[in-house]
Amino acid sequence: MTVTLHVCITCRAGQPQLGDEPVAGARLYRALCDLPAPEGVRIRPVECLSACAQGAAIALTAPGRWSYVQGRMDACDAGQILAGAAAYAAAPDGIVPWRARPAIFRQRSLARIPPIG
Repeated sequence: MTVTLHVCITCRAGQPQLGDEPVAGARLYRALCDLPAPEGVRIRPVECLSACAQGAAIALTAPGRWSYVQGRMDACDAGQILAGAAAYAAAPDGIVPWRARPAIFRQRSLARIPPIG
């Protein structure tokens, strides 16, 4: 099953936009796309995850699984984010054991949302 890593590309992460420079969320999305996506993970840009005060934000979702929203991410976190997405993809219910989560997922979790149905 494919899981989706949503990346808020409009997130400024509390920083002012400087001219034509990409905002923090767009830089994060670009950094993630520059690396090979783990098997079973697709990366999708989204306009807003409504976590502006905690940006740059990402979310991991899949049908029938718990979903997660993570904040305070940066382009330099791309490798760890993809490692966390791979662990999520390997967990049948979306719940990755605490100690198996990358540190940034343990420290920067904003929400865990139960599966629908």
